[in-house]
Amino acid sequence: MDALLAEIRACRVCEAHLPLGPRPVVQASASARLLIVGQAPSMTVHRTGVPWDDKSGEQLRRWLGIDRDVFYDATRIAIMPMGYCYPGRGASGDLPPRKECAELWHERLLAQMSRIELTLLIGQYAQRHFLGKTARGSVTETVEAFADYAPRFVPLPHPSPRNTGWFKHHPWFESDVLPVLRERVREALFSPTPSPPATRALTSRAAPQAGAAASPPAPARPAARRSTTR
Repeated sequence: MDALLAEIRACRVCEAHLPLGPRPVVQASASARLLIVGQAPSMTVHRTGVPWDDKSGEQLRRWLGIDRDVFYDATRIAIMPMGYCYPGRGASGDLPPRKECAELWHERLLAQMSRIELTLLIGQYAQRHFLGKTARGSVTETVEAFADYAPRFVPLPHPSPRNTGWFKHHPWFESDVLPVLRERVREALFSPTPSPPATRALTSRAAPQAGAAASPPAPARPAARRSTTR
């Protein structure tokens, strides 16, 4: 794992396309049990080199019900964005993550994290990549149907302060999704360590495998919400 992380952090494949230059940001270990897949580092994160070290990260930690010490404990939590480097600014915010990162590194990194019990998919890029055809037509619809992806995945909107309006217009996220999210995070991080799964290696673009034999029993969950908006 150390050699792979060093290789990722030394990557310069997209250098010509990155306005601030390459600085891959990733956190991982073979013992991690929670995987967070976001979009790409913000400019703030690019400067510090620490994943989710910004206002969005503060909000995300509130959602998960954990502090910075737990969040940055690589033995428990892996953080693997769709794009490892800050992609630059577009007309309405940061540019999309570069595709090269997932193509070059995701499968190799996931292959070394066989103890992952729960994966959080933040935003449309992560959801489309990991859920494939089972993702709904929008982030809102996918998040509303969160229970359909249990016990392996929890799809989430981006916790950016820019999404304040979305949270105000979708109060069900706080009342229905966050309690389940926190319960699943506690279960993944603090329940007794399971035996290493022999056949459940996490791969991207995989459909949810509810009830997989190697997964711990999942607590009862509310029925998936069904969106009425398109």
